[in-house]
Amino acid sequence: MISIVKAQVKDAALLAGLATQTFIESHGHSAAAADIDAYVAKNYTPAMLQAELEDPDNIYHIQYYHKLPVGFSKIILNSPYEGSPGNAVTKLERIYLLKSYYGTNLGPALMDFLIHLMKKEKQTGVWLYVWKENNRAIRFYEKKGFTITGSYDFPISATHSNPNHRMLLKF
Repeated sequence: MISIVKAQVKDAALLAGLATQTFIESHGHSAAAADIDAYVAKNYTPAMLQAELEDPDNIYHIQYYHKLPVGFSKIILNSPYEGSPGNAVTKLERIYLLKSYYGTNLGPALMDFLIHLMKKEKQTGVWLYVWKENNRAIRFYEKKGFTITGSYDFPISATHSNPNHRMLLKF
């Protein structure tokens, strides 16, 4: 029913479509439509995702539900931020689920899978950025034990950025 698989280079187009849709669903109202469209066109093309998948530091997973792709994640092991608690911390750069699957426990299943993987890789924690106005995501992370440790302005375009919390979960 649920499967989570490591993405391969051949999955670049699938990931690009999933990333575009989930980003627009979760952040599409955070900036002008032209800014969102430009961000997606720059960051979520099949060529961009292929390049990221070819980099061994980027670890992508795709979550399937009844064989349909419904979510994905990107982590970078051993990726500390300035002032982080050591070097063996993972950056959770992306974790998205299609909006139509919110409330199905698929998000927690993907997060639990990633935390298990990080612990297996001898990581001591995980950190991420989350848009300060994404209350649903903030509550999700807090339920998992994350705490706010800083802030960051996430650039959407040359003229717009979204204020983000930096959150950390120590293992």
